[in-house]
Amino acid sequence: MRPSKSVSVSLITILILSLLTGCGGGDEGKNNSNANKEFVVGSANYTEQYIVGELLATLVEENMPDVKVMRKLGLNGTMVVHSAITNGDIDAAVEYTGSGLMQILHKDIIMDPNEAYKVVKDNYHDKWHIKWLQPLGFNNTYAMAVKRDYAEANGLENSSDLSKVASKATLGCSMEFSERPDGYPGWKQAYGMEFKEVIPMDPGLMYSSIKNDEVNVISAFSTDGRIPAFDLQILDDDKKFFPPYYAVPMVREDKLEEIPGLEELINKLGGKLNDKSMAGLNAKVDIDGMDAHEVAKEFLKEEKLIKN
Repeated sequence: MRPSKSVSVSLITILILSLLTGCGGGDEGKNNSNANKEFVVGSANYTEQYIVGELLATLVEENMPDVKVMRKLGLNGTMVVHSAITNGDIDAAVEYTGSGLMQILHKDIIMDPNEAYKVVKDNYHDKWHIKWLQPLGFNNTYAMAVKRDYAEANGLENSSDLSKVASKATLGCSMEFSERPDGYPGWKQAYGMEFKEVIPMDPGLMYSSIKNDEVNVISAFSTDGRIPAFDLQILDDDKKFFPPYYAVPMVREDKLEEIPGLEELINKLGGKLNDKSMAGLNAKVDIDGMDAHEVAKEFLKEEKLIKN
């Protein structure tokens, strides 16, 4: 039996609608592809980590408006960030190769930056299905720092020279540095000396403490903007104890699969920073009093990574 004209028209209409639906309905389907998806960014609890956390969060927020970006910034140290990303409490963070290598993986020091990155990247993939993306470009290694006049008065140029003053000097450092193997416990073995006193404190307080002569030495971060602002002198790590600490975004692999284009977007940050420019961003927060979010957003605009 031949179908009626009305049935034929109905079938044609259904076919056309099916084809449109299969193509995603044009731009509308594309715009909603990431609807109801979440991306949670974490960070540790010091200035640089707030800034790089905001770089990740704001980059995704501005370029993928359908994705709900959430922030869990200010977590209490490397181990807490690691626990959060492996447990799925956060999806991404910026970690440092030296921290991943020694504190998390308990590997021996690797001084070659490329080799250290490869070891960390491979192990995080194999153990936790976390992908290390393109390095941001700067190396925020630990560095022993003293006031310039203190260095001149005691003839301090490299870390070995601290043996001249260690027995009567006080070290100010973060709680993490006082405990981790790539911190004070390993450092004092490598250099064969101990300070008279070690005072663990909030990382931000180290700089005001040395500025006010409450401590003599601090375990500074080499990209901290307060080093030049407070006229501090970095002592050369002449025994090459501290490994490279290149900053690298790490993201759960299941989240990269869930949100198409996420990996490519974050990789646009690759190589955008160096030690000097990161120190400049840190100084905008610590010296100029700017908000970390505004500093990150300003940087992303300058690099043409966001429009607004």
